[in-house]
Amino acid sequence: MNAMRPETEAELAETVAGLNGPVCIAGGGTRGVVGAEPELSTAGLSGITLYEPGALTLVARAGTPVAEIEAALDGEGQQLAFEPMDHRGLLGTTGEPTIGGVVAANISGSRRIQAGACRDFLLGVRYVDGLGQVIKNGGRVMKNVTGYDLVKLVAGSWGTLGVLSEVSLKVLPKPETQATLAVSADDVGTAVDLMSTALRSPYEVSGAAYDPKDRQAFLRIEGFADSVAYRASRLSEILGNECTELEESRKRWADLRDVRAFHDLEGDVWRLSVKPGDALVIADRIEAGRTLLDWGGGLIWALVPKGTDLRARLGAFEGHASLVRADAHTMDEFGRFQPENHQVRALTRAIRLKFDPRSVFNPGLMG
Repeated sequence: MNAMRPETEAELAETVAGLNGPVCIAGGGTRGVVGAEPELSTAGLSGITLYEPGALTLVARAGTPVAEIEAALDGEGQQLAFEPMDHRGLLGTTGEPTIGGVVAANISGSRRIQAGACRDFLLGVRYVDGLGQVIKNGGRVMKNVTGYDLVKLVAGSWGTLGVLSEVSLKVLPKPETQATLAVSADDVGTAVDLMSTALRSPYEVSGAAYDPKDRQAFLRIEGFADSVAYRASRLSEILGNECTELEESRKRWADLRDVRAFHDLEGDVWRLSVKPGDALVIADRIEAGRTLLDWGGGLIWALVPKGTDLRARLGAFEGHASLVRADAHTMDEFGRFQPENHQVRALTRAIRLKFDPRSVFNPGLMG
């Protein structure tokens, strides 16, 4: 069956209302989520419908390419502060990342530790529920965001609660310049201590990552040129440890955001959300494999041999492990997301039934 590709919100609602069975919701098709069900694509719902630079707000249909939004913002010296990751290189997918896909998966990059996640910049959403009803929540500008906060519930739900048709976002000014400091660190424990020191400092670090292969922690400072120069100098004095300033700072953080180090390597890729203080213990449990740390140690990317049950290897820990890249058999065997305990699973199912009583949206994707 060919993909269903509505061109308007009304057509989307009509399509959902007329479904006779489950569908797999897709945006730009860049995150490797596939199913046996027919595909319902939001790619036809495209275009920026409102952009008010002075109010720091932008409204776009769900299928709008992220690149189109970033180009419009760049023209006004603004940006999506949560710097969404581009998964194509890591997953070997094609297509165009869409803003609806970013919101549905709450995709957030290295600046999350300072600016917040995608959901923190989401002002409002429009979506179609499992009965084909158009639901609106939140507003188009910050002062109009009222009512029940379904916005944050929908963000990160991976299309299991509804099909997004439009999103409203807060945007921020783009920094004039940035600098990246590279600090020598022989192990994860040392790196986490250095990153924690930098993040606690008054010098407004907007990125803190560590590559164990290079044995270097990377720290980003952004803002006006004079301020960046001063803060980078002061932070270098505090940290010591062969602290040097890198050129091509923007490329460095694009590579870290997109996990460029794993793009051409064989193996399964896992994404671990942990307490930064636990990063050393978790990294040691990973054993055979390669790691990359972001968010000051709170995010660990792990590359392991194909078919590795990393959750079993890690055992119990405070956090969760998501399987990002693997073959279909491994994905079916271990599941994409961390299994929920009985109480949370019951709550999740109850919420899904309220939004999608016919269970037509992405069945099996999130339990």
